[in-house]
Amino acid sequence: MFDNVGELHHRGSDLCSAAPYVGGQLMPAPSFISPHAEALFQKLSTRTARTAVIGLGYVGLPLAVEFGNAGFSVVGIDLDQNKCEAINAGTSYIADVPGASVSSLVDAGRLRAVPNLEAADSLDTINICVPTPLRKTRDPDMTYVLSAAQLVKEHLQPGMLVVLESTTYPGTTDEIVRNILEETGLRAGLDFFLAFSPERVDPGNVKWNTKNVPKVVGGLTSDCSALAAELYGASIDRVVQVSSPRAAEMVKLLENTFRAINIGLVNEMALMCDRIGIDVWEVIEAAATKPFGFMPFYPGPGLGGHCIPIDPFYLSWKVKEVGFEARFIELAGHVNASMPRYVVDKIADALNEQGKSIKGANILVMGIAYKPNVDDVRESPALDVITLLVKKGADVIYHDPFVPHVDAEHSVLGRRMDSVPYSRETVAAADCVVVATDHQAFDYVELVQAARVIVDTRNAVKVSAPNVFKLGAPNPGA
Repeated sequence: MFDNVGELHHRGSDLCSAAPYVGGQLMPAPSFISPHAEALFQKLSTRTARTAVIGLGYVGLPLAVEFGNAGFSVVGIDLDQNKCEAINAGTSYIADVPGASVSSLVDAGRLRAVPNLEAADSLDTINICVPTPLRKTRDPDMTYVLSAAQLVKEHLQPGMLVVLESTTYPGTTDEIVRNILEETGLRAGLDFFLAFSPERVDPGNVKWNTKNVPKVVGGLTSDCSALAAELYGASIDRVVQVSSPRAAEMVKLLENTFRAINIGLVNEMALMCDRIGIDVWEVIEAAATKPFGFMPFYPGPGLGGHCIPIDPFYLSWKVKEVGFEARFIELAGHVNASMPRYVVDKIADALNEQGKSIKGANILVMGIAYKPNVDDVRESPALDVITLLVKKGADVIYHDPFVPHVDAEHSVLGRRMDSVPYSRETVAAADCVVVATDHQAFDYVELVQAARVIVDTRNAVKVSAPNVFKLGAPNPGA
């Protein structure tokens, strides 16, 4: 037996270099250092392990369903009693999770939801899928992760596997979660097992889902990695192991920083094209015909969603500790954050063509979700655009078939906002219609016909028309 986990990590790194499941094929069982690991591996391989998922949102619920589909008994833990009641009733509140999937697992006794760990039976694995937002100061808010880790600590047992999935900065798993759990006197890598596996959920994506998106896993030791790979390999098509939790944490930040920076670049290109009278959408479409060395990204009114506007700042915050300035990240963030103001300028141009000002104008915003065909408004740039318009004295309403209302906490008016019913008359009555989210349900032909003027921030209107002002393109008639 090794004297410490550091030695265990060093010596154990060569013992298990491949996941037990590779391409859906079962591989030979790895050699384990800890007897607890061998016992848990047997439970995982026979699907007798009792699994839990903390946080039943867009990440946790799909994961719990996949574990249940693989044959595990799963308990979901969420403080939201409404979510627990919905799951136990066999219904789904996540668009990407069919209600039939939830009900079949509940009926089979393989899925249930409870508001706390006290209500769960003795567990073998726990996955933490809680939010990791940014504070207004752009530093990480670890409140939910800390709370979850403290909760797990109270129920930590020898032989348990704990996996953090919440997006965070490199070092969170081994510096924060590990230290909290080891306050029990149990040792990570020997008495219990710890890993990080970044979520890769893309809400509304009909092709890629929790099951078929490769799962990156980084364990604190080789035993930790092998156990996490066995858990995920039972329910997810492909598992990709990396050397450590820090590497896995960095994988997620690289993926979303890559997108944020490239979106920042194309947003700046849109600003340039607008200034010099070129249609950026035409340029991107032509550039995308190159079969190598180019990947198309598209401009928009700003960044939205649960990851891309936030994750890069986790990285830039972390590297400041070592005296490194993440210039690309900061610059891309500055460009992306400026886009709502640019959209408002476009709206002002469109209103000026009618001899109107923003103050007192009736503006209809089409779509306020952060991306098309979803109901998620987190960090949605449409809300920023509405905020700026209201501050300038505009009378703003919105229509979104996926978002029937916006709670007061997200509303710029300080009260709940409700989606207005769509009608041709509503469109015609607006001084300006702003396409902020390009939902497929919208009839863009009718919008062009009925609207006095349109500001299209997503290139949703594919035709040129004298009443259509596009982001990143010259104004009509210019």
